[in-house]
Amino acid sequence: MSLVLGLETSCDETSVALLGEDGTIVSSVVSSQIDMHRRYGGVVPEIAARAHLTNLPPLLDAAFERAGARLADVGLVVSTAGPGLVGALLVGLAEGRGIALGLGVPFVPGHHIEGHALSPFLDPGGAPARALPPRFAALVVSGGHSHVFSFSGEGISLLARTRDDAAGESYDKVAKMAGLGYPGGPVVDRLARSGRVVEPFAVSRFKAGSVDLSFSGLKTAVRDRLTALGFSPNTGVALRGPALAEENAPHALRDLLAAFQEAVVAQIEDRLERLLATSPFPLLTVSGGVAANSLLRERLAAWGEARGVEVLLAPIALTSDNAAMVAFSGLLRHRAGVPHEGLSGPARSRWPLEGLPSPLPGGVSPIV
Repeated sequence: MSLVLGLETSCDETSVALLGEDGTIVSSVVSSQIDMHRRYGGVVPEIAARAHLTNLPPLLDAAFERAGARLADVGLVVSTAGPGLVGALLVGLAEGRGIALGLGVPFVPGHHIEGHALSPFLDPGGAPARALPPRFAALVVSGGHSHVFSFSGEGISLLARTRDDAAGESYDKVAKMAGLGYPGGPVVDRLARSGRVVEPFAVSRFKAGSVDLSFSGLKTAVRDRLTALGFSPNTGVALRGPALAEENAPHALRDLLAAFQEAVVAQIEDRLERLLATSPFPLLTVSGGVAANSLLRERLAAWGEARGVEVLLAPIALTSDNAAMVAFSGLLRHRAGVPHEGLSGPARSRWPLEGLPSPLPGGVSPIV
């Protein structure tokens, strides 16, 4: 095996990557569909699937051209098989299976969330991937997921999950209610950093000591405060009129968004603190789209330093959906020799990560 070809088409980003056997990112290209979905205030599955069909062929050409490689140099193919939008996933799966069959090389169905969890070990600058420790925890915070997992040679276990909205989903919904457009994460982050927390939101907790996360109540509290400020919160499919320009955002809105962002980060800190007390971990990876948030990166880095936990943040370039992370997760599974479904693996809208065998040495638990 010389190169690993990765394909990512789980949602609204089409991506192709080529990795070396040591996890070096040889080339990585991504095509975003944000402009196609912005008018709807979120991702439209049929539009996403059709865009992948259009985007994938030229991205394949671009990835090989940047790597100075040929298709014959590929020794392993990995396509995201889930979780994600089934129609979108099928595009990458069909392409990956066809290439693997044509070349006569192994095919690994990749897990999107596992790819995120492992992405902090990659170096977008072209260095080999960092070796995985025998045990670590992984926080994945994105538009669809807010989960904490434990990885070890014995398996992958779920430590905490969101009970309702994911962190990234709450950012998008708050941005829409405030008339800021889609996607909401970057604009809310920027405006929040220019405001101050005048009236904090409570950090939600479940009864019976659960460490699960919840952001829907916070979203509702933001809506109520927007109404009190004289806004008419937009809860429809699309914005009513043009998005509010950032420079026109009033100070009261900036302060409100600062309080919202503080509450999101504080809740994540709270859950990690409680998990550390009951299930200590020496290293924590932080990944997913929300891992690009400036406040979260600052606070978790400081949190880890104060507690002797190494916090490994995903490089900004790898926080969004990308094929490099998927190729890396498939490479580890192939190298470890753990069982997987190969060419028969279906597209899955839901696919619990804790049902997979561990990619770490000794990960031989059966497929569920």
